[in-house]
Amino acid sequence: MNSFKIFIVEDDPWYGEMLKYHLSLNDEYEILLFENANECLKNLHLKPNVISIDYNLPDLNGEELYQKIKTQNSSISVIVISGQEEINVAVSLLKKGVYDYILKDDNTKELLWNSILRLRENSELKEEVAQLKDKLVNKYDFEKAIIGQSAAIKKSFRLIENAVKTNINVSITGETGTGKELVAQAIHYNSNRNQKPFVAINMAAIPAELLESELFGHEKGAFTGALSRKIGKFEEANEGTIFLDEIAELDINMQVKLLRVLQEREVVRLGGNKTIKFNARLITATHKNLAEEVNKGTFRKDLYYRIIGLPIELPALRERGTDVLILAKYFIEAFSKSNQMEPPKLTEEAKNKLIKYHYHGNVRELKSIIDLACVMSDDSEIKPTDITFNQLNSEEGFNLSIEKTLKEYTIDIIQHLLSNHNDNVVKVASILDIGKSTIYNMLKSREVKKITK
Repeated sequence: MNSFKIFIVEDDPWYGEMLKYHLSLNDEYEILLFENANECLKNLHLKPNVISIDYNLPDLNGEELYQKIKTQNSSISVIVISGQEEINVAVSLLKKGVYDYILKDDNTKELLWNSILRLRENSELKEEVAQLKDKLVNKYDFEKAIIGQSAAIKKSFRLIENAVKTNINVSITGETGTGKELVAQAIHYNSNRNQKPFVAINMAAIPAELLESELFGHEKGAFTGALSRKIGKFEEANEGTIFLDEIAELDINMQVKLLRVLQEREVVRLGGNKTIKFNARLITATHKNLAEEVNKGTFRKDLYYRIIGLPIELPALRERGTDVLILAKYFIEAFSKSNQMEPPKLTEEAKNKLIKYHYHGNVRELKSIIDLACVMSDDSEIKPTDITFNQLNSEEGFNLSIEKTLKEYTIDIIQHLLSNHNDNVVKVASILDIGKSTIYNMLKSREVKKITK
């Protein structure tokens, strides 16, 4: 947690040190002590969260100092401490916006402690609300967050719009790097659950022996190392959305337990016997074909039908045509803004190079390529020589070390041969010993595309 900065302005050195010592018992507080108003004003650039001021200072009274503080930085909260019980002064200051007015007596340090505690809690709550509003207004306008104008991505937009209208389960499929979690967030933050938690968990990233505890929680002493109660992800997501990424990686035993939880809409923490009801929308994602996994016996059919809901298949970047250039421009501007530099422009030759590439890593790979190109460019332009592709993929055209479906490998092989043989469909069909109509149909459906040399 970030430190909470407090200024104490007190002309009595002993009293000021006493207040500073007392507040310093909270190690999350950073305390600075000043003996007069001018010292305090000179240090406002340090951006304190709150300033405690003695009303009777030698150079300015409390009201004068308060006005100067607010003129320089209206977001700073001010607490006034006074040795005089002057009701009219206290009322006047509180009306003008002073957070609290405290009398100097035996209870001052405790009253100041409690006042700052309340102030900090309110400050954190306001920050959470501001962050949520920012997410709702800016980040999760999905047609801005999910960049593109192609027919393929617009089809996804229509499905996302359908998902937003109801609480139906959603299953998202697509190759690695196509933006499955981004779509899940877009659905949540545009739904009527948007002010409740969005909880994401990657099923492939957590060891099988820990996954049950992560999902459903555990009680203190449930197993060796369970030193306290842990709230599971389903409880955490109550009234909101739980996103289970890479759902196909779940082993059969956990699939049974997940099915029961989804059917009953309740969990029991490990080591406990109390059933805990939850109401969370379920969104799942995988880069695999779940129907094929069911046929292979690695995924339960009953769980498949429980989670499938509204299926959304995200297109690979190679299927999205000139979206590559729209995304490239977006990533250039984002990288340049974060690094305080003028965004370079893509030359026509660089655009052609980007369009020709196959993008096995999809949008995620394109972002990596563009970030590096921005670094490599030495003027206001990105040239073809500034663009470096992943050598594992670019030299071979496809990578056998990546697990893919037969259809995905077929697409990679045909695309690779079209690139090497100047889009000669007849030649490629002859090499692969397949009908040329197969390739023409794939070109028509944009599963593969012609490469202009």
